Amino acid sequence: MLAFDLGASSGRAYIGDINNGRLKIEEIHRFPNDPVRIGSHFYWDILRLFHEIKQGILKAKNEGIKIESIGIDTWAVDFGLIGSNGELLGNPYHYRDLQTEGMMEEVFELIPKEEIFSRTGIQFLTFNTIYQLYALKKRNPSLLEKAEKLLMIPDLLRYFLTGEVQSEFTNATTTQLFNPTAMDWDWEIIEKLGFPKKLFVQNVVKPGTVIGQLSKLVSDELGVPPIPVVAVGEHDTASAVVGVPADRDDFAYLSSGTWSLMGTEIKQPILTEEALHANFTNEGGVENTFRFLKNIMGLWIIQSCQKAWENEGRHYTFSELVEMAKEAEEFKSFIDPDHICFLNPPHMPRQIQEYCKKTNQKVPETPSEIVRCALESLAMKYRYVFENVESLSGRNFSGLHIVGGGINNELLAQFTANSIAKPVVTGPAEASAIGNIAVQAVALGIIQNIKEARTIIRNSFPLKVFQPENVPAWNEAYLKFLELVLVC
Repeated sequence: MLAFDLGASSGRAYIGDINNGRLKIEEIHRFPNDPVRIGSHFYWDILRLFHEIKQGILKAKNEGIKIESIGIDTWAVDFGLIGSNGELLGNPYHYRDLQTEGMMEEVFELIPKEEIFSRTGIQFLTFNTIYQLYALKKRNPSLLEKAEKLLMIPDLLRYFLTGEVQSEFTNATTTQLFNPTAMDWDWEIIEKLGFPKKLFVQNVVKPGTVIGQLSKLVSDELGVPPIPVVAVGEHDTASAVVGVPADRDDFAYLSSGTWSLMGTEIKQPILTEEALHANFTNEGGVENTFRFLKNIMGLWIIQSCQKAWENEGRHYTFSELVEMAKEAEEFKSFIDPDHICFLNPPHMPRQIQEYCKKTNQKVPETPSEIVRCALESLAMKYRYVFENVESLSGRNFSGLHIVGGGINNELLAQFTANSIAKPVVTGPAEASAIGNIAVQAVALGIIQNIKEARTIIRNSFPLKVFQPENVPAWNEAYLKFLELVLVC
């Protein structure tokens, strides 16, 4: 099984093979996912991404691997538009593009915030698909009129491979235009906002559906047979949650990478007023579940600091920055990682310093102090969200599973255990690719269900447990974090 796992900064192709109750994966291709700025706008280089997917298929072929199926997972909310001739109409916008500024407020004038949440259950983020579409309707309405179909990024890449137009459930729910109660697009919201109904593909498919196979054009170009293509949990977090090696149903997870996503897996969406006020989301999951979670800014903050320093001629590896942070003074200052000022500032270190100055805290001066501030703040925000997940879902978790590339930051994992005062289990790092492969395996009949998949994952990959340390000091610092940050 060949899994393409595309994140906000890079893409990877993995071969997965299940034998004797064990899953083995091998990375065969890795490539950057660099957005492109043209004028005042920020775009995804979607054709380059498709080229790299083809390169991954070629590499598997050239290694003599017989591919039985292909699956693609990516980030959420972004989309491409397909015209009447079946061609892509322009490059998809990046969710960090500024076109959606002010759009959320304009949409609320047409449909109250409370109604949108009660109908979709989705967290309010300025870059959600609903606000991107509204911005496009205002700025370039003729483009929407020309478009025949809207395809989320993994749907679009799968369309390039197969020629089949389908929308997959887990990513469709992130648009804030899907009704999880009706299990269909929310046609009333779509009509009120004046979006063409023709854009939305009828009969959204569940994860584990075999959509089709490589088109003859693609098969002939690559010299491979018409391999089946499976709609997996195409939102990468949906795949990552499948990859959580939990041994019980009521578990808490944190998918850690450029973004952090913390939540639990539930059978029915939680659409309460409390969930609305806490700005939680109910995104579609695999096997008739929902991911009740909250987005947290994540390692984007450290990555942006690293890039800013590189532009100044100061080159630090990620591991070097983490080691430097260990030596810095603890609990010197905090930021709210989710404050809008950290979404895409021109210089992240200066933005952190400015935030601390405005909130009358000690200002971190050195890279080690800035990174320490960011990591401790993330751990504190994790506790805040973790406790919200427990109270809103009515569950009491024994600990937290962390999956994704962020597990390589063991300092943050230890900080998180200290902050929540419960054990943290890390692994596997490539949870999205593993979950992608697991859904393909279910679709092919190799395994029965996701519960079996999680047992296989638990037995196949090393896990590490972090026990909480220095809890009284972290509790005291958490009160400072709440006082200084969450009132901003």
